Amino acid sequence: TKDGVTVAEEIELIDKNENLGAKLVREAASKTSKIAGDGTTTATVLAEAMFKEAARNLAAGADAMALNRGMQKAAKVVTDKLASLAKPIDITKADDIINIASVSANNDIEIGKIMAQAFQQVGKDGVITVEEGKGLDTIVEFVEGMQFDRGYLSPHFVTDPENMVCELEKPYILIHEEKISNVAKLIPLLEKIAKSKRPLLIIAEDLESEALATLVVNKLKGVLQAAAVKAPGYGDRRKAMLQDIATLT
Repeated sequence: TKDGVTVAEEIELIDKNENLGAKLVREAASKTSKIAGDGTTTATVLAEAMFKEAARNLAAGADAMALNRGMQKAAKVVTDKLASLAKPIDITKADDIINIASVSANNDIEIGKIMAQAFQQVGKDGVITVEEGKGLDTIVEFVEGMQFDRGYLSPHFVTDPENMVCELEKPYILIHEEKISNVAKLIPLLEKIAKSKRPLLIIAEDLESEALATLVVNKLKGVLQAAAVKAPGYGDRRKAMLQDIATLT
């Protein structure tokens, strides 16, 4: 691999002081990857050069604080210059996307073309998810709306028993990033939605047994057509995905 983070994470040095330096470089590469999505090797090379020159100046008697301020000023000058040299990318031009995606994929033109196809379908603000396939071919699947891999929490939510599918038409959607356990807080909401005659979909970290039973009983009695699913993802990714769902709906 040519990915800087992947290579850096595999480096462990015997000397504790040297290993501490390697750890700092790993963190720099990792932060660059998270913010920019690329440039990890460049970050590693720059970190080594900055450390080398800083160590030389410190050995010559330079003030550490002044050196730090100088490096920060220099970094701003360089980033401002890079920003002025940057060329805007036209999302409608396949060649622009192919070039960028190919470089990020170790100069794999085929992957670049696939990414260009995906971006042209969803636009610059669309969501592209990469999943491991079961076959030998790489395919692009375009989905209207949103899709995530979670199922209903109870088979009693099924609306089509023959196919074991739950379909809700124009439902209210309750999104909660934590577990729902307090039935007392849930009942007033259920009563209001029941009066509207519209179904309810709950997306939450989980529903504890009492809250889930309340939904099931209301569904079986015909009081409220409802369904509940666990929220997709974990940790910060879950929170981000729930925000996406809230924005989309």
